[in-house]
Amino acid sequence: MSKFKLDEIDHQIIDVLIENARTPFTDIAKKLLVSAGTIHVRVKKMEEEGVIKGSTLTVDYDKMNYSFIAYIGVFIENSSFTQQVVDELLKIPEVTVAHLTTGKFAVFCKIRAIDTKHAKNVIFRIDEIKGVLRTETSISLEEVINDKKRLMHAIFDAYKI
Repeated sequence: MSKFKLDEIDHQIIDVLIENARTPFTDIAKKLLVSAGTIHVRVKKMEEEGVIKGSTLTVDYDKMNYSFIAYIGVFIENSSFTQQVVDELLKIPEVTVAHLTTGKFAVFCKIRAIDTKHAKNVIFRIDEIKGVLRTETSISLEEVINDKKRLMHAIFDAYKI
């Protein structure tokens, strides 16, 4: 199976869409000096190849008073509890991201909460899940890197070699 090749136009399209996935194809076309049809065809092809998967919406949780972020490492009794734990984590809306991991934790979660009291209640809910031995929490003081473009640019530069 051959790897899908991206060219400079594809790279520029992705660059614009990373910034704002709702950018109209006509606006992208004007910026890149190509037709809107070209943008449409290329985006469709990248979607078919799985290079682009849907579009996302960025929610400002701070404006909704959910500015407290914590990362929780979950220790599980044994691997037979993993799916059950994940199923229970899905029932906790404040758990916004969860990864199965190797190393110290079986599952690593990101939670959002209103304040420390709210976070404590979420952590206690996680601790009560059958199969969870204990949790270890780190509080985020500030997000200092959230850059979706740097890796994409590095990958694209690697294609050029």
